[in-house]
Amino acid sequence: MNGLLEDCYSILNQGASLLRRIPEEFYMRKHPDCFNSSIGGHIRHNLDHYWSLLRGYAGGEIDYDARARDTQVETNPSTAANASDDIAKALAALTDVDLERDVRVKMDTGSYALPEDEWSRSTVRRELQFLLSHTVHHYALIAVMCKRLGITLDKDFGVAPSTLKHNKTKV
Repeated sequence: MNGLLEDCYSILNQGASLLRRIPEEFYMRKHPDCFNSSIGGHIRHNLDHYWSLLRGYAGGEIDYDARARDTQVETNPSTAANASDDIAKALAALTDVDLERDVRVKMDTGSYALPEDEWSRSTVRRELQFLLSHTVHHYALIAVMCKRLGITLDKDFGVAPSTLKHNKTKV
């Protein structure tokens, strides 16, 4: 498997591992000091972005604004774990040709003047790089929430693959 796909697969598995052991009440709990968000909200947000890529790449358009925002994924860790597993399987099926596919990408930044300004050129590879970074940053917020709830996480949870690689060279 391609290294980028391995990293995406690994980060999704980190989340799925947490989802299989977190109590539902902790998963749904809002944290006022973390933007009043929940672990479930961050997980759902990340998975929605992966689904956007998987739904759109073959047709050449990825619309990150057209997310499902499934409340079951946000409130039920088991449902979220299954969704994460499904996404990981779908990513594992991507080929090097898929990664180099040109796509148009849409994401609302709130300041568009014209509809044609909403779309940017990209590739599936670049979008997976974005999703990996995006997921790591949300996992870092999740790690803060887990720490406050007394949930122990793997020391690498929410740490960028590049940071892990860099830290290995310092030893």
